[in-house]
Amino acid sequence: MTTPVSSMLWVLLASVIGSVASVFLKAGANHLHRDKASLLKSGKRLAVGVALFLLSSVFYVWGIKDGSLTVLYPLVALGYVWTLIWSRLFFDEPINRQKIYGVALVLVGVGFIAAGNN
Repeated sequence: MTTPVSSMLWVLLASVIGSVASVFLKAGANHLHRDKASLLKSGKRLAVGVALFLLSSVFYVWGIKDGSLTVLYPLVALGYVWTLIWSRLFFDEPINRQKIYGVALVLVGVGFIAAGNN
């Protein structure tokens, strides 16, 4: 079974949206304490994060409908790449050599699996 490019694009979009959802959850969690006021303050960010995860799930389902799961599911791992970028941009988290090597391994692995699409 050959996986259509459109399926790959849907899953790729799902991984990007899922990684953005993680940013909203982290932003909400940073303002969360054990009182009602902080829950209300961070609740909007948390709600957006959950909504984005749900939206990414819809796109993921659209993607896997017509494609090979063994090719498409590894594309979800690209979310780690996006999350590394967003974490640096929005939370000023450091990017060190180990993280770069890890991202490179993810990219190589996804590339090998995508090459096996034929």
